[in-house]
Amino acid sequence: MTDRTEDALELLDADHNAVRKLFQAYRELAANDASEARRKALAEQICMELTIHAKLEEELFYPPVRDAIRDDDLLDEAEVEHAAARDLIVQILSMDPHEELYDAKVTVLGEYIDHHVKEERDEIFPKVRKSGLDLVRLGERLRVRRRELEAVPEALREELLVSLAA
Repeated sequence: MTDRTEDALELLDADHNAVRKLFQAYRELAANDASEARRKALAEQICMELTIHAKLEEELFYPPVRDAIRDDDLLDEAEVEHAAARDLIVQILSMDPHEELYDAKVTVLGEYIDHHVKEERDEIFPKVRKSGLDLVRLGERLRVRRRELEAVPEALREELLVSLAA
């Protein structure tokens, strides 16, 4: 273990890497005709990880980044990508794996996320790194908020499903 504290960008990128591995595992389950229960459990894990990650970015990361890098177009696009992903997440959580398009929706969600991550890594993160933001302090705020969100997974799920009814 290192003495160095991960900064906000390292934490967010660790999330990106973790969810990429989850999508790979899902693709393998789907390709091997794994049980519906295993696919559903993994899809729900992916959805919850992405929901937490998006809330962290929207609540704590994007606001100071928007001020620091002054690139509204880039951050507006990131927020629209979050909204599109959230729509698919809500659809996936309201379905069962035997339903038509379930696997396709998980696959498309993975493609959206790959695109979003590439833009963050290639365009947003380098600008943030140069901006002078206190990324270690922001990283600590992200860690604290993550613990809060992980403590109430059912509340997050309910919040998503309520948005489906709206």
